Amino acid sequence: MRQSQLFTKTRREAPADEVSQNAQLLVRAGYVHKEMAGVYSYLPLGLRTLNNIVQVIREEMNAIGGQELVMSSLQDKELWSRTDRWDDAKVDNWFKTEFKSGGETGLGITHEEPLTRIMTDHISSYRDLPVYAYQFQNKFRNELRAKSGIMRGKEFMMKDLYSFSRDDAQHKEFYDMAREAYLKVFTRIGIGDRTYVTFASGGIFSEFSEEFQTVSEAGEDIIYIDEEKRIAINKEVYTDETIAKLGLEKEKLIEKKAIEAGNTFSLGTRFSEPLGLLYTSEDGTKKPVVMGSYGIGPTRLMGIVVETLADEKGLVWPESVAPFTYHLVSLGHDGDEVSKTAEQLYAALTEKGIEVLYDDRDVRAGEKFAESDLLGMPYRIVVGKDAVANGAFEVVTRATGEVAKKTREEILAA
Repeated sequence: MRQSQLFTKTRREAPADEVSQNAQLLVRAGYVHKEMAGVYSYLPLGLRTLNNIVQVIREEMNAIGGQELVMSSLQDKELWSRTDRWDDAKVDNWFKTEFKSGGETGLGITHEEPLTRIMTDHISSYRDLPVYAYQFQNKFRNELRAKSGIMRGKEFMMKDLYSFSRDDAQHKEFYDMAREAYLKVFTRIGIGDRTYVTFASGGIFSEFSEEFQTVSEAGEDIIYIDEEKRIAINKEVYTDETIAKLGLEKEKLIEKKAIEAGNTFSLGTRFSEPLGLLYTSEDGTKKPVVMGSYGIGPTRLMGIVVETLADEKGLVWPESVAPFTYHLVSLGHDGDEVSKTAEQLYAALTEKGIEVLYDDRDVRAGEKFAESDLLGMPYRIVVGKDAVANGAFEVVTRATGEVAKKTREEILAA
């Protein structure tokens, strides 16, 4: 991508109506466009970043046997009424509307009900189990609060995975695999060292659910961390009884603010029974399928990476999610030797399939460097007079500021 052809532009000042760091930086850098409170469009750089996060998650879900599908956003009122989750008094964040032909529908807030109904067509015997199905899809929630940028939206992308098992033992086996897969996701996108398995309220489903909380001052949750065991307790269930049940010591727990990066729930037969998802067991009896639910929001993760890794100069992307690995910055002018050297390196990088954003614009060096810091690519390659004179390119690591001199061959071999 040539920067001269990129339609998005950077902004020097943060938008006045944004209070969160992630939204301020992403809007300034031209990654997202705010449509209204809690609703954002993802521009070319933002979409590339989001797609990279999605791919990391997809790879880890596939590795534990997940099968990807996509379901409708439009929801059947009758289906949700059967599980007592249509009534606004029970679930108050629906967006609902009416069909012109009559009848109500809602925009999906989660998908336990529709996927359970789908599975009634495909699961009838113990031989059909287990099944692990997931999707990436925009969800819609009528949130009252929308002050956290892309981390809490009225419309947002969610990866929701659902497990269907014969019994609690089979369910637990997969549940443990999903937990490990989530931890791998967080490590791969650069926040694993500050993300903790956190025990929280299980609501009506079980005694506890598990959240994955990332330590950050931008967080809305308070957690208590055992750093040695790398587990935590959410404030909502922080009692002496819970501490003892989890085998922790109160004096070792450290209070921190954190952002919820994902969650897992054991659902039992909460949805399979009312929706008739039964299977014939080996002894010939009918039994309800045991379910689990596992959520990660890719758009939320994008915001968390910004909140935890950005610095005073701008965005700092790990290689795994960055829209481009390199930001190639030419200090030349049209037609001069510096510009020709930059063009040659850009062509060589592109030919090798290396993702590079090439700043080929004829603007001041200081402006280019400031924008490069704001955009946050992992590495900046500076093409100046040294590159022409002795083949030495300056390579700057964005996260650390480390500067190295490399030849064209060394850059292409990296």
